[in-house]
Amino acid sequence: MRNRRRESEKGAALLEAAITIPMLLLIAVGIFEFGRAYQTWQVLTNAAREGARVAVLPDPTPGLAEQRVFDYLDAGQLNSDPETVDVVVNRTDSIIVNGVSVCASRVTVDYPFQFMVIGPVAQLVASGSDLGGALTMRAEAIMRNETSC
Repeated sequence: MRNRRRESEKGAALLEAAITIPMLLLIAVGIFEFGRAYQTWQVLTNAAREGARVAVLPDPTPGLAEQRVFDYLDAGQLNSDPETVDVVVNRTDSIIVNGVSVCASRVTVDYPFQFMVIGPVAQLVASGSDLGGALTMRAEAIMRNETSC
């Protein structure tokens, strides 16, 4: 009686593995992809902050803050092509400090982020879907100018 039962369950382990292994791989890939997205967002945030640090200096050299952002993106191993990455520096912004409006510089960085694995897998599951497609990450930093506007 026991032998018959074992023979009828021979393929059960194979079937269970065939169902669970793809799900485990998808979860692992998702963890890696979102980790990469978070790292990219951290580099963008720091690049915007570095650009703002240069933008608040007195008598700023035109284009120096933008160049600092692109240099930081390069150091973070991100694409720093000015054709795809949008950097906007506004040195005439204002913020409220202790109830007083003061001049500030705002640096905004828009970066096109593409998932490496999730996008193609989503296309296989639902062709024509935007799920997992390119998205634009935005980081922004604002700092008080060292001199008045």
